[in-house]
Amino acid sequence: MQIDLTGRTALVTGSTQGIGAAIAAGLARAGARVAVNGRSEERVREAVDRLRGEVPGADLVPAAADVSTAEGADRLAQSLPDVDVLVNNLGVFGSADALEISDAEWRRYFEVNVLAAVRLTRMFLPGMMERGWGRVQYIASDSAVVVPAEMIHYGMTKTSLLAVSRGFAKKAAGTGVTVNSVLAGPTHTGGVEDFVYELVDRSLPWDEAQRAFMREHRPQSLLQRLIEPEEIAHMVVYLSSDQASATTGGALRVDGGYVDAILP
Repeated sequence: MQIDLTGRTALVTGSTQGIGAAIAAGLARAGARVAVNGRSEERVREAVDRLRGEVPGADLVPAAADVSTAEGADRLAQSLPDVDVLVNNLGVFGSADALEISDAEWRRYFEVNVLAAVRLTRMFLPGMMERGWGRVQYIASDSAVVVPAEMIHYGMTKTSLLAVSRGFAKKAAGTGVTVNSVLAGPTHTGGVEDFVYELVDRSLPWDEAQRAFMREHRPQSLLQRLIEPEEIAHMVVYLSSDQASATTGGALRVDGGYVDAILP
């Protein structure tokens, strides 16, 4: 399949590392102009330089802003008024005892993982609808459906994104704009390596620790390994393309068969 996003502008939130960086690279390889977002101007510059090394000739725009705040989102929207592909990837995660999660922590997870995406969708969706073409995506998780006992605050936010995605897809009905969620399974990123070592013996080499984590804490995975960020990016790039024009209002799984259900 030949995917060509030449002439499209994409914004990937939280794209200085991990899944977000892989998505930014994938969209750039397909020809899109990609805005790389993070809170720190220094980290954004470093990410842009790294991505230019990975994707020679990539058209990348530094977009430093804390989009978890209204002020940061407004500043970003002013510097990047027209976006054709919005990938709401920004998110925080971590483990915590369900009965010890404070009100402030519940709010923080909702503000960063859900409200930031809603806010940016409100800003960019109207322009997409007026132009008759656009793609909005939310990076959700298997945790939206199979909520882990050790991170129910995170699972709650990812379940919320499924509702947000479906609702905005209805708002965009008939306009040429598609809105979808991507359910990412357990994925190999630096942050996840730290998380794995919170739950398994820190003395284990990484390959053994990964296998132990999947066996003990994610045994329902059919892939039986962590997913690589590029594998998530492949789905996002496809959903950003003209080829995915009839896919909207969906929750598409890149979970390694983790969710033990036919739907979503």
